[in-house]
Amino acid sequence: MSKNVIMPSLFGADISELKKEVTPLRGLGIDILHVDMMDGSFVPNIAFGPSQVADLKRSLPFMFDVHMMVENPDKFIPDLVKAGVEFISVHQEATPHLLKSIQLIKALGAKAGVVLNPGTPINTLEVVIDEVDYVLIMTVNPGVGGQQLYTPIYKKIAALKKMIGSRSVAIQVDGGVNVKNSRKCQEAGANWFVVGSFMFSGDPQANLQALNHSLK
Repeated sequence: MSKNVIMPSLFGADISELKKEVTPLRGLGIDILHVDMMDGSFVPNIAFGPSQVADLKRSLPFMFDVHMMVENPDKFIPDLVKAGVEFISVHQEATPHLLKSIQLIKALGAKAGVVLNPGTPINTLEVVIDEVDYVLIMTVNPGVGGQQLYTPIYKKIAALKKMIGSRSVAIQVDGGVNVKNSRKCQEAGANWFVVGSFMFSGDPQANLQALNHSLK
């Protein structure tokens, strides 16, 4: 999946109106929803544990990309796959056994991603880059919505693109992505765009159309 992919983030939506806000996007070409799983330890917020993800998966007609902002991610991965999650990413900073986590995700049949915080260098991926399906570059500090994209991150995206070379590995960006900066992320090398606050501020359908236009 190397084409440009926009993934609305449920963390930016109104939970009380979730189905109403999200479901219409299916008819506009959205196939994957981004779901932030937070444990209150690795990041300050708590959101979307495995049972909640399973409930959402049953009620929303999308593939799910679960971003695990949790310590000890391996203990949750089997439950996420059992719930039907198709894409799972773990933070490089959250586990001393990154390769083991990647291998577990793939052995259970899901696509595996690795997440890097803004301050984590990409060279931490050199040994595992051939094992992953995608790399998520955090463009803000993780765990808090509504932040502005950290613009020095463009250089990091470009460096990761160079590292990936001809490999079939997608570059995902998450944090403060909007119609003003998505094109710069794309030009640096990103092709998966997680959009939360911008997507669900105002009319999600109009915002999606604006994003699609900016990425042409």
